[in-house]
Amino acid sequence: MRGFLASSTGVTCAAALALPLAPPAAATTSPAPPVTRAAAGPEAYAAGGTQSLPLASRSSDRAPGAAEQGLARRDVRPFSLVGVVWDDPATELHGRVEVRTRATATGAWSGWRELETHNADHAADPGSPESTSGRVRGATAPLWVGESDGVEVRVRAETTPGTARTAPARSRLPGGLRIDLVDPGKAAPPPAHRARTEAAEPAVLPALPARQKTKPHAGPRPRITTRRGWGADEKLRDKSFVYTKKVKAAFVHHSDTGNNYRCSQAPSVIRGIYRYHVNSMGWRDLGYNFLVDKCGNIYEGRAGGVSKPVLGAHTLGFNSNSVGIAVLGTYSSKKPSSAALKAIARLTAWKVGLYGMNPRGKTYLKSGGGNLCPKGEKVRLNVISGHRDGFATNCPGKKLYAKLGTARAKAAAYQGR
Repeated sequence: MRGFLASSTGVTCAAALALPLAPPAAATTSPAPPVTRAAAGPEAYAAGGTQSLPLASRSSDRAPGAAEQGLARRDVRPFSLVGVVWDDPATELHGRVEVRTRATATGAWSGWRELETHNADHAADPGSPESTSGRVRGATAPLWVGESDGVEVRVRAETTPGTARTAPARSRLPGGLRIDLVDPGKAAPPPAHRARTEAAEPAVLPALPARQKTKPHAGPRPRITTRRGWGADEKLRDKSFVYTKKVKAAFVHHSDTGNNYRCSQAPSVIRGIYRYHVNSMGWRDLGYNFLVDKCGNIYEGRAGGVSKPVLGAHTLGFNSNSVGIAVLGTYSSKKPSSAALKAIARLTAWKVGLYGMNPRGKTYLKSGGGNLCPKGEKVRLNVISGHRDGFATNCPGKKLYAKLGTARAKAAAYQGR
C-alpha cells in the first residue's frame, strides 16, 4: 500500500513537508538465540526469540541495493510473526515485499502475502532520544502468520516510468535487507527474584464501576490485561520510563498484522509485535500504549503505568501529550468488530477523561515533525483521531477510520456527556 494525505476533517496544518525520520543506523542484528521449548503441555513456558536471515539478489545484479532480492524456500525454527528489516531507518523501501510460509501443523504452504512497506510513521518523534539512539532500523509492518517452520521471501523494487529519451528503471532497495522471523514464546511466570511488589502485579486490572469515577466526565476504567497478563519479557525493554505532560488526544491505529488470529492468540501476537519493535526495529519498548483485539479485550502496551501519560512511539510527530491505541488486525478492507469499537470507546472515555478531555471535542497538539506538519506547528485535531490525521498514511485502515465517529459518540456517552 502507499501512504496518502490525511483527511482535512481531523487535522489543520499550515504546510506539508517531509522530514528525515532518523540518522542512519548501523546494522546491529545478532545471531538468533536458541529457542528453548519445555516438554510439558502447549501452555508450558518457552523463551521465544528472533531468527534474522539476509536476503540475496535474485538477478545478475550483485551490487548493494539490487532491485530484486529474496530468500529461497527454507526450513527454519518455528516462528509466528515475520517482517523485513534494513539498516537505515531514513531510507524508504519503494517496492513490493511478499512472503509465504509453511504451517507447522499441516505442512502446507500459504499463498504469497504482501507486507506493508510504509511503517516508519509508527515511530518515535524525529530528534528524540529514542529515534537517535543508533539502534533504530527501517522495517516493514510485521505480519502474523501463525506457527510456521518454513519461509520464502521475494522483494522487488518499483519501476520508475521512462520518458521519450530514457527507458523505465528499477529503484534501488535499501541496504542490509533481511527477514526477521519472530517466535513470541509462551508467557513466563514472574521470576522468583523479583521484588514482592513487582511479582504481585495483577495479570488483569478489573473494570471499575461508574460510581468510582475519580473526576467529572471521566469514564470508568475498563478491564485491562497488564503486561504480566500477556507475558511481556521485561528484560527486553529499556528499564527506565519516559513520560509526557498529559494526554490531550488518542490516536487510533491498526497493527497491520493481518486478521488471521484467534482472540486466544492475542497475547502471542502482542508478544511478537513487542519483540519486533524492540529487537528488530530498535525501539526502547512496544510502540503503542494500548492494544485491543477483535473480541474487545484491552491490553497494556508500553510500560510505565496505564493511568500515567507514558510517551509512546506510535504517531511520528505527535507522540507528546497523546496516547496510541492499536487494534490488532488490518482494516483497509475489513470492518472492525463492534466489540473492538466498544473497547476503543471505553478505553478513551477513561484515559482522556483522566485529563479532562471530551472525546467529541477538538484539541491542539504541537507537531514534532512529520510529512504533514512542520516541527513546532500547532495542529487542531479531534481528541479521538486516526493515525492518518497526523501523518500521511493508510493507518488505521479505511474501514476503521470510518468508524471513529461512532467511537467518539460512545466514549462521550460513557463519560456521561
